[in-house]
Amino acid sequence: MTLEDRREARRNSLLRAGIALLGAPDGPAVNVRAVCRAASLTERYFYESFRDRDEFVRSVYTAVGDEAQAALVEAVASTETARQRAEAAVDAFVKLMVDDPAMGRVLLLAPLSEPALSRRGIDLMPGFVALVHDQLSAVDDEVEKQLVAVGVVGALTTLFIGYLDGTVAASREQFVAHCVTLVVEANKAGHE
Repeated sequence: MTLEDRREARRNSLLRAGIALLGAPDGPAVNVRAVCRAASLTERYFYESFRDRDEFVRSVYTAVGDEAQAALVEAVASTETARQRAEAAVDAFVKLMVDDPAMGRVLLLAPLSEPALSRRGIDLMPGFVALVHDQLSAVDDEVEKQLVAVGVVGALTTLFIGYLDGTVAASREQFVAHCVTLVVEANKAGHE
């Protein structure tokens, strides 16, 4: 491995540790020592990649957000119908955010309690809105399409937060079916 490869491997190890700590079931528990301990690296290597704790927390959050957006784009790329796109997108997001709850807690819950992320959730929102907007093939009016996309992202965000924090009590199957129905019905909104 080259020096750059080793540096990248250490950075990725720190980010993985950060996902576990920032997405901890009892809430974020991120400090430099804990991250280094979890990654089995010294603080020297932490500061090789990150200026400080807050930059690290934002990097972890951005990595999770980027992965979520990439998973959604990939999920809908090979589908043909609006229902297939909704099913594929919800399935991909559930696999990433619910089946790996630390990822879900990083993306959806950490911004609510982690000061370093106070604006990050808002900053990522337009990317998710654009992904939904592009799938609303049945909504013709651009203003209506934007309104529906924002509403769907807001509703899904709230549903996923509730599912992750336990306030939405549903089986995984019920939860997925409801989210798919929400997306499919939103796409029909333009024809009513």
